[in-house]
Amino acid sequence: MLEKYIKLDYQSYEDFMNNFKINVPDNFNFAYDVVDEWAAKAPDKIALVWCDETGKEATFTFRDMKVYSDKAANFFKAQGIKKGDPVMLILKRRYEFWFCIMALHKIGAVCIPATHLLKKKDIIYRNNAASVKMIVTVAGEEVIEEIEAAQSESPTLQIKALVGGERSGWVNFDQELAKASEQFTKPTGAEMTNNDDMMLLYFTSGTTGYPKMVQHNFTYPLGHILTAKYWQCVQEDKLHLTVADTGWAKSVWGKLYGQWLAGSVVFVYDYERFVPKDLLTVISKYGIATFCAPPTIYRYLIKEDLSQYDLSKLEYCVVAGEPLNPEVYNQFYKMTGLKLREGYGQTELTVALATYPWLEPKPGSMGKPSPGYDVDIIDENGRSCEVGEIGEIVIRTNERKPIGIFDGYYRDQERTENVWYDGVYHTGDTAWKDEDGYYWFVGRTDDVIKSSGYRIGPFEVESALLEHPAVLECAVTAVPDEIRGQVVKATVVLTKSYSPSDELVVELQEHVKNVTAPYKYPRIIEFVTELPKTISGKIRRVEIREKDQ
Repeated sequence: MLEKYIKLDYQSYEDFMNNFKINVPDNFNFAYDVVDEWAAKAPDKIALVWCDETGKEATFTFRDMKVYSDKAANFFKAQGIKKGDPVMLILKRRYEFWFCIMALHKIGAVCIPATHLLKKKDIIYRNNAASVKMIVTVAGEEVIEEIEAAQSESPTLQIKALVGGERSGWVNFDQELAKASEQFTKPTGAEMTNNDDMMLLYFTSGTTGYPKMVQHNFTYPLGHILTAKYWQCVQEDKLHLTVADTGWAKSVWGKLYGQWLAGSVVFVYDYERFVPKDLLTVISKYGIATFCAPPTIYRYLIKEDLSQYDLSKLEYCVVAGEPLNPEVYNQFYKMTGLKLREGYGQTELTVALATYPWLEPKPGSMGKPSPGYDVDIIDENGRSCEVGEIGEIVIRTNERKPIGIFDGYYRDQERTENVWYDGVYHTGDTAWKDEDGYYWFVGRTDDVIKSSGYRIGPFEVESALLEHPAVLECAVTAVPDEIRGQVVKATVVLTKSYSPSDELVVELQEHVKNVTAPYKYPRIIEFVTELPKTISGKIRRVEIREKDQ
């Protein structure tokens, strides 16, 4: 499959950088050109192996994937979904996610993967910002009540569908899927997808305002050839596990596009609560060959006795989502003989920097630039930084745009132009480069907090806190944490009628959990009489962070 799009083998990192090129066909559509192509060529080839924490299992071939995605496409079409319609999928790690996203690609509808942790306010914002027409979610989840509560303030939301159960006002996905035809006719003419059409929309946290809508077109999956084949080093017909919920962009990085292009098997472990022993048991039982997880997961794994598990099939492990502590690298290497290879990217990109197979890992470094990405580190004046000098990571796009870079922030030209101008995309992340050309992550320029692999925008947490009558002013920042990388801290100025207390700390934490996604709550709350500010009245979070460091 891959040979249609790239030259496969390279002798060195330099050879890879100079000669890697993706051939992009006209009207590329991953669902037809990869999934259906595998189904025609090798129908019994395993596409996906799924299991959950109760011991349930399911295996799907590419023939199955074609059948179920065709049935799901007919289901969506029967509900009135057509090309360009935005559909939100809140499906956690259910295998129905793969049927649905492929079906939406086939129709040319816009898929919006989202987390089940959203609250009413989050859903109203997303529904209206993207004109969401339909939501598909899982029975038994708290998010169902949040969606129903958001309905009256979401004028574009017409259809709600439920996987795995029945509920008044909701379409029964399972019943309708069972009835749907196994043959879906590929659209032609104006209904056909073009490379530049919007395929995916992700909401991603920033520090000011509400989450941004990152839009990706139909060529985006091809950009993940780099992610899967050359960074994760997935192997044909072997199992690859990326630890990610389908609501986050990391999921399509590690559980879909590049993996199936490379012919590997996507492995899905569907769990409610992360238990290190259970994850290790699954890796051992199913013989996972390649593995990708955020550093937080590895921090927990190295606290277990790894000699109790058969990890002999594990060939390659990579890490991303937050900076990797060298101690974690060293401990994991000592216990498994495997060198963790770090990578760097964003929801807006594919893998832009990585420790590729030809490079010797430097613990704590993100590696070197990916081919197709013209990466640089610049200072405030746009000057390229010297070796060892900290600056912002940027991607130069005036001569070439990497396959897989986003098309901008949907319906927000101003925000797009704030980060992408004069042929340069500004990542908002800071780093420095060593004398060997390896990049080392420092932090965000815009205060985004990365905790346990989640990106949390301070604005969202501050907005939630300010809804509580006790809070007059607040600033949310990150505090380093050994396990989670960073945790959320709120520095709070109270209104006159409230006094600091341990009880109030708990009350504010519970309030944030109820108003916005629970993982965003501040684990640390400090009460102060005033916040540090600039002369123009802006809060100086940098001062709070420096004090905490």
